[in-house]
Amino acid sequence: MEPPRGFLASLWNFICFLPYFIGLLILGTIKGVILCPFVLLIITVGNSAVILGLWPVHLFYTYYSTLSAKQLGPVLKIVICICLPVVLLLWPLIAIISSILGGAAYGFLSPILATSQAVEHGKTDKFFHCIYDGTWDTVKRSFTIVRDVGDVCYHSYFSIMDDLRLQGPVAGKYYEIRLLYLPGMLIAGLLGIMVDMPVITVLAACKTPYMLFKGWHRLFHDCIGREGPFLETICVPFAGLAILLWPLAVAGALLGSMVSSIFLGAYAGVVVYQECSLWLGLCYIVASLSIYDEYSNDVLDLPEGSCFPRPQYRKRTVSRTNSRAGSFSRGASSKNPLSRANSMNAPMVELKALELAKGFFDECQHYGEILVSEGVVTRKDIEDAKSNRESGRIISIGLPAYGFLQVLLRSAKADSTGLLLKNTTEITSTNRPKDAFYDWFLNPLLIMKDQIKADNLSDLEEEYLCKLVLLYGDPERLKNSNIGLPPDSELRRAELDALARRLHGITKSVSRYPTFRRRFDSSMKIILEELGKKNEDSRRCAEPLTIPRSRSMFARIFSQKSLRGKTSYHGYDQEAQPVGAEREVEIQ
Repeated sequence: MEPPRGFLASLWNFICFLPYFIGLLILGTIKGVILCPFVLLIITVGNSAVILGLWPVHLFYTYYSTLSAKQLGPVLKIVICICLPVVLLLWPLIAIISSILGGAAYGFLSPILATSQAVEHGKTDKFFHCIYDGTWDTVKRSFTIVRDVGDVCYHSYFSIMDDLRLQGPVAGKYYEIRLLYLPGMLIAGLLGIMVDMPVITVLAACKTPYMLFKGWHRLFHDCIGREGPFLETICVPFAGLAILLWPLAVAGALLGSMVSSIFLGAYAGVVVYQECSLWLGLCYIVASLSIYDEYSNDVLDLPEGSCFPRPQYRKRTVSRTNSRAGSFSRGASSKNPLSRANSMNAPMVELKALELAKGFFDECQHYGEILVSEGVVTRKDIEDAKSNRESGRIISIGLPAYGFLQVLLRSAKADSTGLLLKNTTEITSTNRPKDAFYDWFLNPLLIMKDQIKADNLSDLEEEYLCKLVLLYGDPERLKNSNIGLPPDSELRRAELDALARRLHGITKSVSRYPTFRRRFDSSMKIILEELGKKNEDSRRCAEPLTIPRSRSMFARIFSQKSLRGKTSYHGYDQEAQPVGAEREVEIQ
């Protein structure tokens, strides 16, 4: 919807919309006040019980993993063990305080957000949704938050510690600390804090009034013209609260500057250690003031530059810094200066993060059903994965990596610029969610897709790669399997092994995020339920299905003619039903 143009039209639209907005805000606030204590109690008690219950285990296992790590040298281990008590003692305190603040904010703001969403286009009985939305859903999601925190504290933590404990040194050299430069580090770090904290605090306090009035000016302008955050109905309550609470936001920015100055000044010790020079650490202390001043000017749209000098504090980046500065100066002085136009002016369909995650787990569930029905994956594999046993890596890591591989193969065959999901949704660098998480794993997957496309894999090589990815967590089973014979070329075999290892590494990193475990367990539960419906006897669920075949099961999965019905260029049947429905298999 385009906002009205002209002052009178904007003013009339604002007057008509104001009672509507105030009514939604009051209703959402009432629901938030009622639900906030319950949600706060659930999140605080649940997270505190998980954190405090696992804290003794975390204490012991952190020290055990650090002392057993092969990548760390003996001196570095001693330094880490001396510093660990501070982190381990602060962790429960910080986590519980964060749970209290996060639970209160979520319990109050979630009903307000849901109330605004209830009046969106396409919903029937909007009055009922205005009353109901954000009530029971908020309570259920608070239990989900506790579940995700438990998964992080249990599954993700032990996965990270096991990698630290079991991985060997890179290139045969372990990490070690140089004791000679520790005194210089401490001196530079303390001087940096002593200098940066008061100076940055004064700078932030001087710029605070400008930030306050400029923010109010912008918010009131958008409110009257129904632009910016006031354009969408769902954002209006938060934008209205922003006008009322803007002084608190400015005070928070001032407090944040004071806290960040501690870390900004302490980083001088890191510079001393990295550059092996106390003088360069002192130069950084002065340069850090200029860095903060320039950054705050950019945020507030003040004139560029700083009144503080910015000496060079790196040895190895002098030439690169000068070249970048020269290119920037040339670019800034050109006829086409850098534009500060708002990116929202360009229309773009952006995928939602939850929809994207659901697409990936649908892929995993789809191929899990096929592999279970073919007997490649048994009920025992699923039970081992649910019990967090080592033999369950075929399901917990192998199956998600297998789903990622099918997306890569499908995208490479379709000559897609991004990644094609099972529901024909294409993820590209322009419509992906703008979160750092998607940068971490999406870009490597795009690189792997291009590599697979360039390798031009044959059918036999695809079968072998699929076997590697799925059974990589069970070397004995991989060795005894006669599915997908390895290529004759050792170079080709090494390339496929490297692809499988990289894909497993990406999948392991993704599996450590909070929502992964919960969504993956839900997919496995659905697969088990469908498997129980199809089989008459639970014993047959743990045994391979006796289907006569003249080609490998991997070949039938990926062959476009393996299942009866229409097939697409994505490489799987779109009409065939998953496990739970009767289907015939054509044996080629």
